[in-house]
Amino acid sequence: MENLQRQQIKKYVILILSHWKLLAACLLASLTLGLGIYLKLPKVYRCTALLSYERQQINPARMAPEQRNQQIRGTVSTLRDVVISRKNIEIMIEQFGLYQEEMQQLPLEDIIDYMRKKIQIMPSPRGDTFTVTFEGNDPDQVMKVTNDLASRFIQENLKYREERATETSKYTKDELSLAKAVLDEKEQAMRDYKLKYYNSMPEQRDSNLARLNSLHEQYQNIQDSIQDLERTKVMAQEQINLRRRLVGAMNSGTPSSSSHADQPVTPWQRLQQLRNHLASLKVKYTDKHPEIRHTKQLINNLAAELKGKRAPTSGQNVEKMSPLQDPEIGQLQIQLKEVSLNIQKLRADQLAVHADIPKYEQWIAAAPVREAEWNALTRDYSELRRNYDFLVSQNLQASSVEHLEKKQKGSKFKIVDKARFPEKPFAPKFIRAMLLALIGGLGGGIGLVLAMDFIDTSFKDVSEVENYLGLPVVCSIPYLKEHREVGKQRKQTVAIGAGFMMYALLFMVVLLYCVKKGLIVF
Repeated sequence: MENLQRQQIKKYVILILSHWKLLAACLLASLTLGLGIYLKLPKVYRCTALLSYERQQINPARMAPEQRNQQIRGTVSTLRDVVISRKNIEIMIEQFGLYQEEMQQLPLEDIIDYMRKKIQIMPSPRGDTFTVTFEGNDPDQVMKVTNDLASRFIQENLKYREERATETSKYTKDELSLAKAVLDEKEQAMRDYKLKYYNSMPEQRDSNLARLNSLHEQYQNIQDSIQDLERTKVMAQEQINLRRRLVGAMNSGTPSSSSHADQPVTPWQRLQQLRNHLASLKVKYTDKHPEIRHTKQLINNLAAELKGKRAPTSGQNVEKMSPLQDPEIGQLQIQLKEVSLNIQKLRADQLAVHADIPKYEQWIAAAPVREAEWNALTRDYSELRRNYDFLVSQNLQASSVEHLEKKQKGSKFKIVDKARFPEKPFAPKFIRAMLLALIGGLGGGIGLVLAMDFIDTSFKDVSEVENYLGLPVVCSIPYLKEHREVGKQRKQTVAIGAGFMMYALLFMVVLLYCVKKGLIVF
């Protein structure tokens, strides 16, 4: 089996080598055709501009459109779509006179799509630099279009950042106005509720309790004071009645009911009686008791009247006077009137205090209800306030960013390397074209040889005859050429070889000429 395979391989190798002339002809023809196609194809030039991302030195807020890594890639992708938009491409085609011949044959949409395919915007792996590349047939146009694309990229970036900052500022202002309206409405509702139920609010409960206790204590103190004044009033009335009886007894000369019935009661005796009465009161009460204080006042008044007068002897008669002319009765009546007025005033105060007590009790009882209503009313106020404060800070930041972007002080793209005039075409590649032509020539020649062998039905060796006839071959006689035929064949081989050599030499001369003229660029 292996021997048969070797024979088959040897057969095809001999077959191919025996047709070397055909292979050489196909090879030279393919090289010539490849050179012609290379020279005929339009030269494609490529220019590249390098741009870098220059981060802003002033960053007033986190809201500034500051991109990093993936964000920069996203921005580059967005700006790429803007730069190669239909409007910008139409402007560049009209500005630089691109694709004039194609404009006469193809619609504008196809030309725009074709130009888009020739534009490449590639970010670097680091994300802070990227390249803008354009391909075309005119090197001068390619350079100008590339630089224009880079400039448009920078302009669109500045415009994009300014629009983004403006939109952000407008959005924050709108959101702030909405949040302020909601917050004002909530605060107004809270203010109205607190003004309506101020005294019954939970925070007033302790003060209301203290005030209620104070009112109860005040009410009791007023009641005690009224009782004390009532007793004082009774005592003053008794003093007046007693004084009237004494004065009446002195004026009529009737003996009093006292132990000294045979003598009238003089002021000096009255003073002594008051002092005795005061001593008896101090046994029962303290010095703050109203009756003790009243008795002291009577003693002081009577002592002041008798000051500077000489005490009468036991034999002297007392001057008769009318009860209406007795100064002590007048003072007691004045005091009685004052006590009555004080009692009347205290009763009015007591009624006012008594009227306030139910009101405070009602406020204290309503405090739990007001607390539940207030909690329901202010449940979302803290969130609304926090959101409003956040929007205020964001609005200030957005305004600063907008002002910064309008002055072009923010982050921006900068051209590091401008596109330069391309000195040699980018495509087609001469080496690649010749390799393809060489491979195509060899493949075509071998394929042609194999095809000719497949078409040829003549017997080439003994095995084919045996397989075809089914009979063994006893012997074979090789074909012997005459000397004349051998010489003629040799001359043909030399002539053909010389022709191939001359053609190859001519091909090399043409190749060197094209290289010298700049028609071929390696």
